[in-house]
Amino acid sequence: MTTDNWRKEMNRSMMIETSLHPELDLKVLDAAGDIDKQIEDINLLINQKVDVLIVSPIQSAPITPVIEKAMHAGIPTIVIDRKIEGSNYTAYVGANNVEVGGNAAKYIISHADHKKGNIIEIKGLAGSSPAYERSLGFRNIIDSQTNLRIIGTVQGDWEKPSVKEGLKKILDSTSNVGYIFAHNDRMAQEALEVARERGLDDDIIFVGVDGLYGPSGGIQLVREGILSATILYPTGGSEAIRLAQNLLQNEVVEKNNILKTVVIDSVNVDIMQNQFNKLNQQQTDIEEQQAIIRQQITSYNTQNSLIQLMAFLLFLLLVLAIYSIYLLIKVKRGKRKLELINKKIVVQRNQIENFAQQLKETNETKINFFTALSHEFKTPLTLITSSVESLTKAKDRNLDNFKYETRLIMNNSRRLLRLINELLDFRKLETGSFVIKPSRTNIYEFLQTIFFDFKTEAAIHSIDMELKCKNKEIELYIDRNMMDKVFFNLLSNALKFTPKNGKITVRIEESSDLKKVNIYVRDSGIGIPSGEQEHIFDPFFQATNNLKPGSGMGLYLTRQFVKLHQGTVSLRSKRGTEFCISLSKGTEHLKDIPLAQNTPLRYERLETHSTETVIGEAVSKDHPAISDNELNILLIEDNLDLANLLQRNFQKDYNLLHSDGTYAMKKAFDIIPDAIICDLNLPDKSGFEICKELKNDLRTSHIPVIILTALNDQESRIKALQSGADFYITKPFNFEVLKQSVVSVMYNREKLRYYYTNKINEIEDDKLNTSDQEFLNQLNEAIDKNLHDQKFSVEELSSMFNISRVHLYRKVKAMLGLTVNEYINSQRLAKGRGLLEETDLNVSEIAYSVGYSSPGYFSTSFKNKYGVTPKKFRDSKESLKDSL
Repeated sequence: MTTDNWRKEMNRSMMIETSLHPELDLKVLDAAGDIDKQIEDINLLINQKVDVLIVSPIQSAPITPVIEKAMHAGIPTIVIDRKIEGSNYTAYVGANNVEVGGNAAKYIISHADHKKGNIIEIKGLAGSSPAYERSLGFRNIIDSQTNLRIIGTVQGDWEKPSVKEGLKKILDSTSNVGYIFAHNDRMAQEALEVARERGLDDDIIFVGVDGLYGPSGGIQLVREGILSATILYPTGGSEAIRLAQNLLQNEVVEKNNILKTVVIDSVNVDIMQNQFNKLNQQQTDIEEQQAIIRQQITSYNTQNSLIQLMAFLLFLLLVLAIYSIYLLIKVKRGKRKLELINKKIVVQRNQIENFAQQLKETNETKINFFTALSHEFKTPLTLITSSVESLTKAKDRNLDNFKYETRLIMNNSRRLLRLINELLDFRKLETGSFVIKPSRTNIYEFLQTIFFDFKTEAAIHSIDMELKCKNKEIELYIDRNMMDKVFFNLLSNALKFTPKNGKITVRIEESSDLKKVNIYVRDSGIGIPSGEQEHIFDPFFQATNNLKPGSGMGLYLTRQFVKLHQGTVSLRSKRGTEFCISLSKGTEHLKDIPLAQNTPLRYERLETHSTETVIGEAVSKDHPAISDNELNILLIEDNLDLANLLQRNFQKDYNLLHSDGTYAMKKAFDIIPDAIICDLNLPDKSGFEICKELKNDLRTSHIPVIILTALNDQESRIKALQSGADFYITKPFNFEVLKQSVVSVMYNREKLRYYYTNKINEIEDDKLNTSDQEFLNQLNEAIDKNLHDQKFSVEELSSMFNISRVHLYRKVKAMLGLTVNEYINSQRLAKGRGLLEETDLNVSEIAYSVGYSSPGYFSTSFKNKYGVTPKKFRDSKESLKDSL
């Protein structure tokens, strides 16, 4: 067992000896004292076909068959320490156990000196050869002595616990024990402990076997006087390894290798200790050297492996280098092919991307064009249908009473005709079927005629217009109808994008060589973004800063018409925009084009070219005074004709106020109207933005908003509703539908007002999910906290909401139909009524607690509200309770 110090020392000596022979590999299996386990281990090693088998049998008889099996398998077998039955093994290594037992007997005899003495023998494991042979050698000599007698035997198993009980019985039953011989030092040490318990340790001489070096070893026990003597029993570990080495080298070895033994007592114990110290030091040095050697071998192996790896990698690198050169040549050839393919792919991809982008832009342009065109058509159609509706409903059939409607129909019909003509012109230009008919024309008089028609519109918008020309006799050959459209488009755009108090200038100049005439149209408007100027003449294109979208064809037609005259059109735009049309004099540039004959020099404009289509009768800036007793509607619409028409239709029932989109929010905050009608396409802000701001502001969140627009797509409807719109009506619309929508929102507002004023105390907080309900909840909370304060005023209440007294008055009036003071008073009376019903406070106490300056004033107000005095109200409630 490896827990046995002697066995550990044997294993250690084997390992040290093995380390001196690098070619040997030592494998140790421990059966832990189990004979069956040892047999199993030996069979395992036989199956593994070890080169040499070294066995230390636990018991002789059981182990013999398996040793013979190993011999039959051709495995040299060395038996160490203990023998087996028979001699079927290769070699035996160990001391002569008979001699060991005899040496122990001789030591006792020498110490007895012919005196009588009783001896107790403690044997080793029964069935093991050492136990049998040591007992045999010991008894052979002791039995020949007449003065010494073995009075008892304890059967042990080499370990301490096996001694105690048996020895106790002998010592308790026998006196005058002089000697105890144990088959190993451990059992001898335990015998001493048993004797010491009985106070006999000084009277008995203890002799053991093993003579191990080190702590708790036999030599140390002798030095300390615990044992009188120990018989050295060499381990034989190194000798067994040397025999194995010889067998592996096919050398002849001795069958029985008997190790020498010696008696160690107080005489030679120090000498033996010194020898073992030196031997142990040598073994330690050997182990350290072996460790260094192993480390060096490991380093060598590592370095060798690295060298081999580097050599392999170097070879691999060489192979890869050669392969890389091959691949490089191959890749270069392939690269040339790929580059050609990639170039083709890139060209094709760019073509596809450009085509896709062009297609996308064309699609978006067309969508924007048709959206704008539908708006352009729907607004005049709205005016026409509304005017026709007024005519059909009128009882008086005299058209003189409907001059406004007939003029509106005429103007917007011309506007529609102009749009249709633009589409037809565009189609002719696309198909190349347009033929110009140039005629001699005085360009100054021609432009003056067109220019004059825009003066009225410019005056309405406070825009200054000026026509400059040094030579008023300049003549050009032009198609008057085409050029009328050209200058109409340029002046219309200038007027559309020039703000109030702006300026529009038209200059006619001759070139320095007098061969060309340059006509400049300049405005002080918003200008055109620099990145978009190159696209401004593209069909359907509209600048991103254009908040007044049109068809997008005007400038495209302008350039095409000028090109047909072999002229050019250019622009400069930074602050304001200037278009320059350059036309050649004479007819040389028109060789292949037949000239119109007998055309009068003076130009008379056709009615279809009249600017009345863009001139509206402005809605009066001086609105009627705002009255609390009238319903006020704010109309946000940039088309003056439509605004004027709605004002005429609404004026009987409502006080209509107008904004063209500029400062619309300011006007809404100032007026706080009862309803708002709003277009979506407006100059400053879109109708979506205006609606959202109105609904998010405390001052206007209660105002219903009706969207009136030409956009009838689903997306616009959803966006308008998300912005807070109450109704969404598309152009052209039926006025009765619009009027009924206004009536509906007013009715719904009145229903809410009734609900708030009559059931406000029943409204639950978790139902206040709109801004109006939240405002009312906060209003009631503020009033309730200050009901007791007689000096609580509207000014204090408005400051709590961070709005003016006027805005608070208008909002409360619009929502509840009451002034703020009336509403505060109604809350005080409602609170007082509740106190009369639920408390025993007298009328005076209740009056002061709800903020009245005197009980009399409270009683008067209460009677006016509920028809009875507070006292009678309480008495009637009490009598009702008594009757129940």
